[in-house]
Amino acid sequence: MGSLVELDAPYWHVNVPPEKRTDECPVYLLGLNDKDRAIIATPEGEFQRDTWDEAKQKVVARRFDLFKRTPSELRRYREFTWRLRQEPDGILNFILAHRLHWPRPIVARGAAPFECDDDVKVLWNDWPYAVDPRIVHLVVWVKFELDEDPATGLITEATSAAISRYIRKTFSRVPEEQVIWFKNWGAIKSVKAIEHFHVMLFDPDPECVRQITAGDVPTYKRKDWSPF
Repeated sequence: MGSLVELDAPYWHVNVPPEKRTDECPVYLLGLNDKDRAIIATPEGEFQRDTWDEAKQKVVARRFDLFKRTPSELRRYREFTWRLRQEPDGILNFILAHRLHWPRPIVARGAAPFECDDDVKVLWNDWPYAVDPRIVHLVVWVKFELDEDPATGLITEATSAAISRYIRKTFSRVPEEQVIWFKNWGAIKSVKAIEHFHVMLFDPDPECVRQITAGDVPTYKRKDWSPF
């Protein structure tokens, strides 16, 4: 994508070829917060991805809000989710019908978290954060509640321990130091209706990832695919 624009050009022209620029801001880029507006206004070649150490530092500090998408991927993500939101429960319906293939209502079979394999599905993150290309960003979707402390909004120690046990079992073929996980708090979750948490793997065996995700392909890699 082209990135050279006049210094006083609107932010939505950055990274867009001249022939595709519009006088009016695309509706899906209206009302951006300062963080996203700054990203969209950054030329793709100047954008810096997180290293593995930087990603780990954000997780340890619980600053998940500092993760970013690249300018081009953020633009595609904003357009995609805006289109889904034009229909009631559009994002939820998309996730259930096109990604999880879970019927409604979502009911866990197991009596306890992670007790039943059918209650869990591991997929690629459809719109991963801007990290080292060697980092695989997955999402673990679950049919049960992940208990949180109402005072802090963070998951409880018991929930964290249960997730950690699941991570060690599921990703046992990946060295422990090459695995991190986190659960976004409500304010920054893009999908609030279905419980999930994130897993990042540094330079894992592609076959291992393929088996764990059952050969899943994320939306951002499906250039010509759309549910619309």
